[in-house]
Order: sequence, then structure tokens, then C-alpha cells
Amino acid sequence: MKTIKGPAIFLAQFMGDEAPFNSLDTIAAYMADLGYKGIQIPTWDPRCIDLKTAAESKTYCDEYKGKLADIGVEVTELSSHLQGQLVAVHPAYDPMFDGFAAPEVRNNPAARTEWAVQQMMWAAKASQNMGLKSHVTFSGALLWPFLYPWPQRPAGLVETGFKELGKRWTPILNAFDEAGVNVGYELHPGEDLHDGITFEMFLEAVGNHPRAGINYDPSHFVLQQLDYLQFIDFYHERIFAYHVKDAEFNPTGKQGVYSGFQGWADRAGRFRSLGDGQVDFSGIFSKLSQYNYDGWAVLEWECCIKSPVQGAAEGAPFIADHIIQVTEKAFDDFAGTGADEAFNRKVLGL
Repeated sequence: MKTIKGPAIFLAQFMGDEAPFNSLDTIAAYMADLGYKGIQIPTWDPRCIDLKTAAESKTYCDEYKGKLADIGVEVTELSSHLQGQLVAVHPAYDPMFDGFAAPEVRNNPAARTEWAVQQMMWAAKASQNMGLKSHVTFSGALLWPFLYPWPQRPAGLVETGFKELGKRWTPILNAFDEAGVNVGYELHPGEDLHDGITFEMFLEAVGNHPRAGINYDPSHFVLQQLDYLQFIDFYHERIFAYHVKDAEFNPTGKQGVYSGFQGWADRAGRFRSLGDGQVDFSGIFSKLSQYNYDGWAVLEWECCIKSPVQGAAEGAPFIADHIIQVTEKAFDDFAGTGADEAFNRKVLGL
């Protein structure tokens, strides 16, 4: 068994226009003071990293890591959620997702996809230059508008969608393979990869690629009413990263999983700060430790009630308290009698 690393925190939701949240140095120091040992870097934010330079310069990456080490934190993973989203976009979402891309490729879906793929290629090389073993991202979606089978889906539509998704991601996964880095897809509503079944369909589409894995986030499974503990039993070999994020699901006589187009505070399923939701984190940390997950436990803070400042402050001790220092001995070793083959045969009466 392995001991999980942490606590760590994803910076994306905390970046802002005011100090200490407006630069990498100051936000890293702020998080270190709260007790975080690692930070997950949003690569779309130039205040956090120059992705192209990181991909091209090992010196830049060495200096980057050295600066953070002096502050007291290290990089857990690079994140390309927004760029990964743009690898595959259904036309219905073009206007809403255009804002994720560089201005020069907006209103041009083909150019935007090409830009996103290049970003992912840089992310692979940058992760290698940083000495990282995992990367986190989104898959994008071609099929999400057809999630509910009404109107009846044309025969073969889903297969065609996953075939195209696999075609787009295989060269990217190959680049990560060359870099020696795993890719953890966050299984998330709005993505074609949003649960175990769709992940398996994607694996088939990319030829069971060894670098294709999961950024495990139980909050999205609570909102889908999926068994997030058994999920670990099924897919632990493909879990390459872990977002520690809480959620709750409180259905009523008026709304359930789909939540009636309500805003986050009024939905049956909503994200919460750590400890305020319904996720069994003791069970999760136990299972991940049992299955030898030795990556980072990274807080992703999203809460419709509590402030991010309070959420971050509470998150570090919460994660630290849940990390299991795995045992190196059996609890009943004191009662062992010692044995060899001759003794075993004697016990069996042989």
C-alpha cells in the first residue's frame, strides 16, 4: 500500500485581480501558509505559467520549480481543463466555449481545435520538463447534447462520436506517452467522458491507450447518483489524479438530478466545501491507499455557500486529517508463531 501525498490545492478557482491571488508567487505563499504542500497549476492563466516556454525550456521549468520550493510548495500536476474542452466541441456550444480560446481563433471552430491540440502537445512536454508523472484535463464533448435518448438517437451516432473523439485524442495521448506522463480525464457532466461507461467507450476508441486515465472527483458522481466508492474498485488502475471535492444531493418532490434549470444554490445536487457535503472521504482515502494510489490529494474548491477564503483555510487540515500513513506491518504480527514448510505440513497433519 502507498501513502497519498498532500494536502494540495488547485489554483484555478482562487486566481483573482487582488493580492495575494493575482500572481503565482503570492498565491503560492498564501497557500503554503495555510498548510498546503502542493499546487495544481491552471495552464490557461498566464499569471501562473507560460505554457509554451515551459514546453520549450527545461531551464524555465527548473527555475519555476526552484522558486516554488523556496516558497514551500511543489507542482502536483499541470491542468489543461479549458484547452482539453476545446479539443472537441459540439456546434451548439461554440459561442459559449469560444471564450476559453485565444482571441485570434475565436469564431473559427477548426482553428480553435487546432489551437487546443497544440496547447495539449505543449502541456505534455511541459509536464515532462517539470518532472511530473500525471496531467489533468477534460475530454471535450461531441455527444453531450444527445445525452438523453429523446428524440431517439440515430443508429450509430454514439459510436461515430466516440470514434471521432478517439481520433482527436490518440495523437495527444501518444505525445504524453513520449513524455512519460499519464493523462487523467476529469469525468464531468458536459464532457463525453462523464462516468465509468463513457470512460470505457473512450478507452476502446483510443485502443486502450496506457496513458488514458482518470482524474478522480467524487463530487461529480454524487450529482449523478453513481457509486463513487465502487467506482474505485472498478477503475483504480486508471486513477492517475485525485480532486478532493465535496458535494450533496437532496432531491425533493419538485426536482432531482436535472434540477430544473436552477442556479447552483437552488439545485438538488450542488458542490460544497470539504466536510459540508455528503462525500465519504474516509472511505475514499482508505480505498485509494489500499489500491496503492501514491499521487496527490488536491482540493478543488467549489461551493455555492461558503467563501473561497474559508474553504481554502479549512481544506488543508481536512485533507491532512484524512491522509492515511499506511502500515508496514500486520496488526496481528505480535501473535505470529513463525513458520516454514515443515511447520506448515505439521499444522495440516501431513
